[in-house]
Amino acid sequence: MTEPRRSGLKNPAAAVRGLGAGTLTLEAIVLLLAIQPIRIFGGHLSGWGIGAVIGLAVLAALLAGSMKRKWAWPAGTVLQALLLACVFLHWSLGALGLIFGAAWAYALYVRRTIEGR
Repeated sequence: MTEPRRSGLKNPAAAVRGLGAGTLTLEAIVLLLAIQPIRIFGGHLSGWGIGAVIGLAVLAALLAGSMKRKWAWPAGTVLQALLLACVFLHWSLGALGLIFGAAWAYALYVRRTIEGR
């Protein structure tokens, strides 16, 4: 029987949590910074659209601080789906949903590879 391959990390769980938290933090920052360019260059973003973007950014920041909890990873996946659904508010939000959905999928892949989950 072969021994499972070690990652070489001193604390693999903390490293994976850091990756998830970093991804969500970056997402929150980009969402907040995207509001003004979307309004100026991308056309009309309604008050509902701005509220949705701010709400998703706050949710991403809260989830980034909650990565130690079991439910944070599935909640992060739901967040990505919600951002992708914002394509109906503005097409650029759908593009951000695809980009951050891919980043989140990669974070989940790394988590599964390192932790075996």
